[in-house]
Amino acid sequence: MNHARFEAETGRYRRELLAHCYRMAGSAHDAEDLVQETYLRAWRSYSGFEGRASVRSWLYKIATNVCLKALEPRRIRLLPSGLTGPCTEPDTVPSPVPPGEVSWLEPLPDAWIAAPADDPAAVVVARESVRLALVASLQHLPARQRAILLLREVLAFSAAETAAILDTTTAAVKSGLQRARARLDELEPEPEHLLEPTDRRARALLDGYIAAFERSDAALLERVLRADATLEATPFRDWRSGRSMCVHLLDTYVLGAPGDWRMIATTANGQPAAVVYHRDTGGGALRADGAVVLAPTATGVSRVVKFHEPALVAAFGFPEVHTPAYAGARAGSRDAPYTR
Repeated sequence: MNHARFEAETGRYRRELLAHCYRMAGSAHDAEDLVQETYLRAWRSYSGFEGRASVRSWLYKIATNVCLKALEPRRIRLLPSGLTGPCTEPDTVPSPVPPGEVSWLEPLPDAWIAAPADDPAAVVVARESVRLALVASLQHLPARQRAILLLREVLAFSAAETAAILDTTTAAVKSGLQRARARLDELEPEPEHLLEPTDRRARALLDGYIAAFERSDAALLERVLRADATLEATPFRDWRSGRSMCVHLLDTYVLGAPGDWRMIATTANGQPAAVVYHRDTGGGALRADGAVVLAPTATGVSRVVKFHEPALVAAFGFPEVHTPAYAGARAGSRDAPYTR
């Protein structure tokens, strides 16, 4: 078999397949594994592929079925807001969920799915299709309904094409799509209009959020957050709703002293984000702490999701320990390449 020909015909779809697998699985790292399995199966069956369908639909058939098979025994991935309602006691200390009790949703670095700079014809994944709120809502759908909705409404496959991908009937596809839409409307009846990460207002909100942490400035947080803002963080069950509740929690338990936090601006899930460093006890090194993703609107940040997972910093292409050499990179790091 001709591996060069296989790569030429299939390689350009790798990034959009990664986005598809991420929407299905809710985990960037699981999505990588699922794409690897997709290409392995595609290579094994390539000699028998006779062009009865397009290469793209053939790959999506493999990828979708790889995802469905992998998701059968797994629990869905959630954010704290998917577990319970907001905490109403302002002085409740957030309690972490015991390891293994919940599978948490993960953010997706935009650089993983961005079109290469040297390939202007590459498919660019629509930011809206990987927004954190949408991906979180998708996880509440049964896996096949999730696949039907993504294939029909995100990837624009016809009902007949979707039926062929899933080895089912067009009637089943139409019925599944109707149920999926109804469930999403229950979960998120009016999706928010978010500012694009490149919008100067979104960048100003992200810069303000970063500055508030690095300066330990609760007043600045109040100016950045919307009145109805929500704040949640994995792996904690408790989350907050309302600016006053959010700021009280952060000011009381999180901000600490100026210099305790460093953040580097980036993008994830088509939204402004930052990788997060926290200083060791006793004034030590600034070590990887995780990532935060903001939902910016014209009236302020409506949602903050913090992922307490140090390994995420490396996933965004940054070192485990923040050094002075990286300080100069912070302002321009929104366009920093992801090094795999």
